[in-house]
Amino acid sequence: MPNTDIAAKPRHKSYFIAGTDTDAGKTLVATGLLRAAKQRGLRTLAVKPVAAGAEMSDGALRNDDALNLAAEITEALPYAQLNPVVFAPPIAPHIAAQQAGKRVTVAQLAGFCRGVMMRPADLLLIEGAGGWRVPVNDRESLADLAVELQAPVILVVGMKLGCLNHALLTAEAIRRDGLTLAGWVANQIDPNMACADENFASLEARLMAPCLGRVPHLGAATDLDAVANCLDISIL
Repeated sequence: MPNTDIAAKPRHKSYFIAGTDTDAGKTLVATGLLRAAKQRGLRTLAVKPVAAGAEMSDGALRNDDALNLAAEITEALPYAQLNPVVFAPPIAPHIAAQQAGKRVTVAQLAGFCRGVMMRPADLLLIEGAGGWRVPVNDRESLADLAVELQAPVILVVGMKLGCLNHALLTAEAIRRDGLTLAGWVANQIDPNMACADENFASLEARLMAPCLGRVPHLGAATDLDAVANCLDISIL
């Protein structure tokens, strides 16, 4: 059961960042939102509760997505709190945990997140891994974490062929799980996507949630100021 005391009286606005798929652009959008909030003078925090895909640095595993989040938050946070569970191989978290002889649970991840949620800030982003139903063990998924935290969801739609089905099914699942789809972001991951404008219009008409922005394909050089300028955080 969710901790209703914490869920009912948050110290800040907290959102769960979900994606339509792996590599939809969750971290790009999350860091863009953090940059936009920083530009407005807001205090920000972020959590990447579990990450799979990391390299050793100074004797500890570090995940690139978590490091990118760490670089954008305004409030100091030890890496171990920002990314408390991390595995080396870039595979599904539950499989990485099995290979490491560990078991990850939603209760554990929720506890880590709540530890950060107790810190003062104006905006807190909790970034998931993969898509909405990515397992964390044989019975639970990251969707269960969002439910446990009762966090409104920001959905990052990776704009490519097939995104309509992925986005609409994910939005349906979020609502069936009893959560609010606070907004969505279109992230153009395929620069050559056919009928990109028409697909965007189809999502606008069907997702029944505000669009926070449309991020163009940026290539290898990521300009976070450019991403932030594409996002409207006043909607949140």
